[in-house]
Amino acid sequence: MRRLGQALGVVAMSLYKHVKNKDDILDGLLERVLAEVELPRPGPDWEAELRRTALSMHDALARHPWACTLVMAPASSPNALEARIRYIEALLRTLREAGFTPAQAYYGYHALDSHAVGFTMWELGHAVVPDNAVVEQLTRQIESGAYPYLLEHAREHDADHPQSSFEFGLDLIFDRLRSLPEGRT
Repeated sequence: MRRLGQALGVVAMSLYKHVKNKDDILDGLLERVLAEVELPRPGPDWEAELRRTALSMHDALARHPWACTLVMAPASSPNALEARIRYIEALLRTLREAGFTPAQAYYGYHALDSHAVGFTMWELGHAVVPDNAVVEQLTRQIESGAYPYLLEHAREHDADHPQSSFEFGLDLIFDRLRSLPEGRT
């Protein structure tokens, strides 16, 4: 709160006239980030709508990397909780109205949400630039010949792929969802 007060040019204690505590601020930030996520619109093209929402969640979290942990934690304010509930309900509604059973919607929601949030967290974690000495040591180990598949994999990171790894993962999820028979999981 002191750093926030300094950044705003006010005394930290004056912030408490507007918010109860730090959690109030974090919940407000979470609410704002979730407002950037494009929810699926009702209609017949459930896959396109859910894909757009997953990409939108991924993009919103990539723009606000600090929000990943907030999305994972239970919200304490009614507005932040409502924002998270609206997102969950929209995904579940889209799946159910597309003809998925409650059990299939359960699995589909968890697959989509965990991919959007989890992949983004993984990606952001790899964007951190480690110490140069650590990078040099790691490079020597990988290039030593003891790890040929890891070396091959590392080279793939520099290759020009037709789609992102995030979209590839979405394709896998949607392939499985489309293959589910009606009424069974």
